[in-house]
Order: sequence, then structure tokens, then C-alpha cells
Amino acid sequence: MSGSDRAAAETVQQQIIEDFALLQDWSERYQYLIDLGRQLPPLDDSEKTEANLLHGCQSQVWVVASGDADCLHFRAASDAAIVSGLIALMLKVYDGRSAETVLEMKPDFISSIGLDRHLSSTRNNGLAALHKRLQAEAARRLAAGG
Repeated sequence: MSGSDRAAAETVQQQIIEDFALLQDWSERYQYLIDLGRQLPPLDDSEKTEANLLHGCQSQVWVVASGDADCLHFRAASDAAIVSGLIALMLKVYDGRSAETVLEMKPDFISSIGLDRHLSSTRNNGLAALHKRLQAEAARRLAAGG
């Protein structure tokens, strides 16, 4: 993983941690997640396919990947407001990164801001499934040689 790519991803994670620290309580944090989710660009109906559907989530989540091993791009959508916000956080960290960075960078911000303790087990499982899907797309790009 290139040093600058990793540093950029770590900077984004730190910014997420700082943003959440400014919020007073979990009701404000949940509202912030909902607001982030509303900012996600919508997927076309043609992209909401079985192949793009993320399994392991209680809500419907679709993930679309493009790019190559040097620069992966992710777009995603959900039918649930808070889940959309969680997606937005993950995409802030992983979108536009190299496949190596996506594979090696852990989403440490999740525990740092307490999401792992405040989300239901099904949402935590869904977040883990999203991370695995992003990693699988990165591994696929690396295996294809770019």
C-alpha cells in the first residue's frame, strides 16, 4: 500500500473520529449518520441487481465497484437511513483508494467512535459484510492485474 494512499485513508478516519467527537450524544450522532446517508448519490435501478446486493445485511444494500487496482471507486445505496449513513462513512475511507489500501486498511474509526457498541448486532454484521465486500472487490482487481 502506498504511503500517501494509506496516510490519506488514515486522515479521513481521524476526521470522522473528530467529527463524531463534536456531537453531544447518540441521538445527534444518529441524525448525523442519516444526514450523511442522504448525501449519497443514488444508484440507478439498473444497478440494484442481485449481483450487487450485499448479503449479510438486514436492510437491502447494493454495492457497485469500478476502477482498477490503482484506484477503486465504490458507490452504494441502502433502503435504510442509518445504514446509508454507515455506507457513507465507509466510502469516505475506501473510495478512491488502491486495492492494496482497501485490503490492508482496517476501519478503526468504527470502534474509536463507539459505533460497534451502539449499533445492533445485525447492523454490526452488515458493516462487517460491507467491509468484506469492498475487500473482495479489491482482491478481484489485484488478481486481474489491475
